[in-house]
Formats: sequence, structure tokens, C-alpha cells
Amino acid sequence: MSLEERRPDPDALLALTGKEGQGKLRVFLGAAPGVGKTYAMLARARAAKAEGLDIVIGLVETHGRKETEALAEGLEILPRRKIAYRGRSIEEFDIDAALERKPRLIVVDELAHTNAPDSRHPKRWQDVEELLDAGVDVWTALNIQHLESLADVVSRITGVAVRETVPDRVLQSAADVILVDITPDELLQRLQEGKVYVPETARRATQNFFTPRNLTALRELALRRTAERVDDQMVAYLRQGAIEGPWATAERLLVCVGDEGSESAIREAARLASALNASWIAAYVERAGHETQSAEAVRKLDDALHLAERLGAETARLSGDDLAGEILKFARQENITQIVVGRSRAGFLGKFFRRSLPDEIARRAADIAVLLTGAGEVAPMPRAWKPPKTANIWFGLAAATGAVAATAGVGVLIENWLNIPNMAVIFLLPVMVCAIWLGLSSAIAAAVLSFFACDFFFVEPRYGLTVTEPQEFLELVVSLAVATVTGMLASRMREQSHAMRRRAETAQSLFDFSRKLSAATSEDDILWATTSQVQKAMESPCVVILTPEEGGFAIAASWPPLDQLDAGEDGAARWALEKSEASGWRTGTLPNVRFQFRPLATPRGVVAVCGVEPKRRAEAFSGQEERMLTALLEQTAIAIDRSRLVGDSIKAAALEENERLRTTLLASLSHDLRTPLASITAAITSLRQLGERLPPDDRRDLMASIEEEAGRLGRFIANLLDMSRIEAGGLAPRRDLVDVASAIRAAVERIRKTYPAQRTAVSVAPELPLIRGDANLLGQVLFNLLDNAHKYGGPNGAIVHARPEGAEVVITVTDEGPGVKPSDLDRIFEKFYRGGRPDGRKAGTGLGLSICRGLVQAMGGEIIAQSPAIRRRGTRIVMRFPAVHGTSGGAKP
Repeated sequence: MSLEERRPDPDALLALTGKEGQGKLRVFLGAAPGVGKTYAMLARARAAKAEGLDIVIGLVETHGRKETEALAEGLEILPRRKIAYRGRSIEEFDIDAALERKPRLIVVDELAHTNAPDSRHPKRWQDVEELLDAGVDVWTALNIQHLESLADVVSRITGVAVRETVPDRVLQSAADVILVDITPDELLQRLQEGKVYVPETARRATQNFFTPRNLTALRELALRRTAERVDDQMVAYLRQGAIEGPWATAERLLVCVGDEGSESAIREAARLASALNASWIAAYVERAGHETQSAEAVRKLDDALHLAERLGAETARLSGDDLAGEILKFARQENITQIVVGRSRAGFLGKFFRRSLPDEIARRAADIAVLLTGAGEVAPMPRAWKPPKTANIWFGLAAATGAVAATAGVGVLIENWLNIPNMAVIFLLPVMVCAIWLGLSSAIAAAVLSFFACDFFFVEPRYGLTVTEPQEFLELVVSLAVATVTGMLASRMREQSHAMRRRAETAQSLFDFSRKLSAATSEDDILWATTSQVQKAMESPCVVILTPEEGGFAIAASWPPLDQLDAGEDGAARWALEKSEASGWRTGTLPNVRFQFRPLATPRGVVAVCGVEPKRRAEAFSGQEERMLTALLEQTAIAIDRSRLVGDSIKAAALEENERLRTTLLASLSHDLRTPLASITAAITSLRQLGERLPPDDRRDLMASIEEEAGRLGRFIANLLDMSRIEAGGLAPRRDLVDVASAIRAAVERIRKTYPAQRTAVSVAPELPLIRGDANLLGQVLFNLLDNAHKYGGPNGAIVHARPEGAEVVITVTDEGPGVKPSDLDRIFEKFYRGGRPDGRKAGTGLGLSICRGLVQAMGGEIIAQSPAIRRRGTRIVMRFPAVHGTSGGAKP
């Protein structure tokens, strides 16, 4: 293999780089409790601490073993988190403390432990994964019976149900797996000496779980799983380093699957792999030129590969012209030690003219054993041509005869004017034409006919099939050979050109369909795009059915349009949806209905069913049609799932926003209602209890406080009512002529009573035009803006300015406070939004400006905020209303 081909596996390198920045996991694996996992882990931890490594103990369960506790002395131990559970206190691993401390290495014992109910993660292995993601190395301990894939096996062996499990991927992702192993006799001796459990518990354990038979079986499981982990590490190293295998450290089988499925060969390979305790792979190589494979062949191949998966094999689909080369290249990449291949179906002549696939693999596999089985025959090496149909043969023969006759006639005419020494060369023309237009069989017929035509018309003695000179006979034979080879090459180029054209059309069709799906904004758009594309690709009617409804199924989309399904089609569609398998035409379920229904499956289940009516009921879908339909339906399923996920995310965002608004509203209500009510209650209580004993000034102050707080409470309730009216669309402002100057004067008089100690300046241009609107609503807007300006604008108060500007009247309310952050200028008009001040303070309900915007917009105006406003400070609220030309207000504030 060339240096260019011997490059590292990209997937292996991506997996390697994907672990950068993550911590490394080391698992101390044991066959059973008491083998010394924690002891070995702490002994290594002490050695690492002595070398200067930053190491802490997150959690270690010593179970009262003094020698284990002694090893933990001198090591930093994080305090445990105490949790009250069912009336007692439980101590758990504190992951927050570990992340805050963030050592280089942390020891977390008992990986399979289940955390207390209110913990962040339900399982301790999830805590470990979070530590690894944070870049912390973790050492942990695990018993083999807690591995998820082996839990049922251990239960059958020991008769004890395993309730706490760890996913296999956790062990597979570990950087190191250290097997801590002792013999069953040694472990039983430790039990009797009380080094594992207290005497009474140890006695019960030896009668149930800790029996020699159970311990031996568990030990074998631990040894095998550790060996498999080491083998996986070695294969990953080979791929990352572009090192060719095989390394015969463990047996690994590859079975070659043929066109017809080779189920017998797969079962034979499964038995062999089981006998050798070896992993195995079932691989199929797609041959060039087999794009028109029948749907039946595709189905048999899929069934065979699914059978291999059920029997415990990995599966792979390869593609290439050199079948043997592709198989051997894949075998070396996967560290295969034995290749299982069935016998060839080629006959005696086929074996004579070309080498069979098993022979070719055996010839080139110098370092890999090749096992030839009697079951599951495989096809021979690919031929350069396929026998055409009978009708095509007769048409091609007739076309070849006509082309050769025309060429012979042209040759006779040419010979009258030109003296050409070798007329055989002109007979390459009909061979080439037949090869390009009609295929190989017609080209071979043209070559043979050219041989006889050249001999008959242009070789002495003419008009006979007798050849007198040996060199002339040799020329004819060579011409026949050249014509045949030329025809074969031209025919092969024709087939490859057709195959490339079909592939290009398929790729373009899938590309166009993917663009339609990406542009689809709703589920209906996706379904209509699917039905039209399937109908166009298959030239058959298509229907898509979504969720079942009472009495039948709802047709979501169809092309050509279809109103309803009959009873049989309804049952077939229901079966496909409920059982997640194809039904209808040419299936095992209701095969006589006109549609074939296929489920559109996603990780969340079957989302829809697509029915396709075949164009030719007597013939199955071709391989090309089958692949096209499968690709279209898979893309549709992904698009529907994506659409529903987007819908779910929008709903979740809406619920989150509603929850935020509800929380904000409750917080505002609790503050803005409680404060004035508390002031009113305190004032009334003082008046009632003290009465005439209070000085007159104090009584007046209390009454003023009651009046002020009641007004504040009334304004708050009015704001809530106004906001509800605005959102409900129930606000219908009047369209009267409004004198802006009068509205400003009324609002300023109200605000001066509310804030008598603060200044409110007014500047109104003379002859200010009138506007259309509601004077009361405009006054409320101005009062709310002035109220905000006095609350947050500081001691300098507020400035109100009104002026005409073109066809508009502009009203501004300006304060000289700290201003609003630029990032919050667009958000301060949002409901319940209370941010925006540079000093970080938040006050009020966040409704005032939102109400102002709603009222201004209802009157046909617009409102914006500007900050800074004056001398790099303050906030200016700008309102614009269409002016009524030819009018002017007379009132002046």
C-alpha cells in the first residue's frame, strides 16, 4: 500500500482530538466486592501525592476496613454534602465543592452509586462525567456486575438482581482500566477473616452471592471485558498511527456478504466467532455498475446484514471496483485476523477465464487467514458485461447487420476511387457505433459480421469466404480481436456514462429536495414537498398520513390529490404506523392493496406514514428506485422531526416567557401593593388608637400619607387595567382635536402636586398645531413620563418641551438623571422590564413606559427613548404625533 493510502483514520483522529481539554478517567475494575479496588486506588493515590501531584479524595467508602482507612490518612479529603432523607441524614459526594476546588486529580469511589433524590445528577457516574468535562482527572472503582450490558447475565448467574448499573460507554471512554483481581479462594478467605463484611453479613454472603461458582464466573467476565477494552485501545492506536494490521493479539473475523444475502455464511461465521470468543464484522462491497440492482436483491442484502447485527456482528458497506482490494484494505484497518468467505458460483469456464473472489482474496491476503466455507456462495469477480434481454438481442443483431452492410457498401464505393491496402479498418466504425448506442452484445455481433464481410468483399478471392494467403487470415483475426476489444471498451464506457448520469440525476434530485425542505417553514410545506418529489421521482401517486383520528387516518398530503383511503389501505397504514414496518403492496401485510406504506421513523418514534402506489404492479421497485425512495423518506422524517422540535422549542420559550412574566408580576404585586397598604394600615391604626391625643400636625401628616398612598395604589391598579385593555385590543381612543399645550399644563399641575419639592420646567412653542387623539390618554402619558423623570431623574426635576416639526408635533420629556444604558434603550418599553439604569438599581413594576407606548401608538403616534440627553447625562422620551394643519391651540401652560 502506498504512503498516500496509509494515512491515519480521520474518525480516529477526530475522536482523539475530541478528548482534548477533558479530564482522563481511570477505572479500577473488580469481579466482586472485597477484591481490593479501593485499597489499590488509594495506594496509587498516595504514590501520586508523594510525586507532587495535586490530588484530593472526593469520596471513598472504606466500609470500616482499617488498612484502607490508613491509606487515606495524609490525603486531602473534601467534606461530604449532608442530605436529610426519610428522617435521617445521608452523606453524599459534593460535586460543587469538587468543581470549586478543581484539583488535578480526584478520587471518587463506587461509580455505580445512586445519589440522593435532590442531587444534581441521579447517578454518581454522571457526577464523574461533569468532572471530566471540567478538565479534572478522575479515579474510580467499579464491580463488573454493575456494567449495564452484563447486568442480566450476572442476574442469571448469581440469582441476584443488579439494580445499580453504569452504561458501557463510560468504561469504553476510560483512558485506563486497571483490573484488580484475586482468586475466589482468596476472596472467600478475606470474607471469613472479616475484611470485607462484618461476620454475620459475611456468613449470609457466602451462602448467596459469594459462592465459588459465582465468583469464578464474575472473574471470567471481568477478565474478558478488560481484554476487550485493551483490544479496542490497540485498534484505535493502529488507526491513529496509520499502522497496518493485523496484530494477532485477539481473534477478529470478517465475513463477506454476497449479493444474495449469504445468510448461511453469516450463521457459520457467528458460530465460529462464538467458538473463538472473537468479535466479527459482516461486510458487503457494492460493485461498480450495479446501480440497477433489483429491489429484491437490496431487500435480501438488508435482511442479511440485519441478521448479522442480531447475531452480534458489526456491519459495514464498502464500495469499489476492486472487490478483493477493498475487502483486504478494510480488514487491515479493522485488525482482522481471519476472513470468512463462501464458495464462488462461477462455473468451469468462468474459473478458467477469470479468478474467483475467494481465490483473489487468498492470493493477496499474505498475512490474514482466509476460511472458505461451503455455505453462502458469493458472486465471482465482476464481469465486463451482462446478458441483455432477448428483445434487445434481436434488435441489436438487426442493427449490427444493417450497420455492417452499410459499411461494406461504403467500402465498395470508396475502393473505386481510393486504393486502400487494408479495408478492415473501416469496419471498426459499425462496432463502435453499436457499442455506444446498443451495448456490448450488438458490438460483438458487429465485430463477427465485420470479419465475414471484410473477407467476402475485400479479401482475394473476392465474394467468397476462402482466404488464400496466411497473412490475410492473420489480418482478419487481428481485426476481429481489435474490433471485439474496442466494442467491449466502448460498451463499458457507455454503461459507466449511463451510471454516472443516473447518479448525477439522483444527487441533483436529492439536492433539490433538501433545498425545498430547508426552505419549508411548516409541517404542511414539508409534506407537500415530499409528496410532489416522491411522485416525480417514482412516477407514482404518493400519500402521507400523520396521526390517527377516530374512525381512520388523516391524509395530511397527497399528489395527485386523494380524498380518502379504503378500508384495506386504512388498515395497512395503521399497521405501518403502529408496528413501524412496511405494509401493503408486495409485503407480508395486506399485499393486495394498491399502496405500499412505509413508516417515517425518527429517534422519537414514527412521525408519519408514506404510501406509494407502484407504477408497475407486476414488478418490484428497482434498486435505484428503492434507494431513491429510502433517501427521500429519511430526509422527510428528519425534516418533520426538526419541525416538531422547533415547535416544541417555541412552546418552551413561550412557557418560559410566561413564567418569567408571572414571576415578575407577582413580585411587583407583592411589593407595589404591600407597601402602600402597609402605610395606609399603619396610619389608620395610629389615628384609631391615639385619636385626639395626636397633635393636629401629626394627624394631618397621617391623613396626607393615607391620601398619597391611596393615590399611589390607585395609579398602580389603573396601570394594570390599562395594560390589560391594551393587550386585549379593547382600547379605542377618541379622535378629537387635542390642544397639546392644555394637556401639558394639566399634566404638569398634577405632577407638581405629587412632587412639590422638585422642579418641572415647561417650554411650548407658540401657535402649536392641534393633533388628533384623546386628551385624557395624552395627559395620562405625560403624567407617567413626568412621574418616571422625577423618580429616576434626580433633584433637577424634568423638562417638558413641545414644538412643531414639519408635519408633526414633537413632545419631549427630559430628565438629568444617570440615564439609560445604550443596550437597554430598545427594551425599556417592554412589559415588566425594569433594567436600564447604569447604577444597576431596579424599581417599579416596569409597566409605566409599556403603557405609554401602547397609548401613544393607539393615538397614531410613535415614542422612542434617547440617552444621554443633556451634558452626557439624563434620558429624553420623544413622542411624535401627526399635526392637523391650519389649526393651533390657544391655551398656554
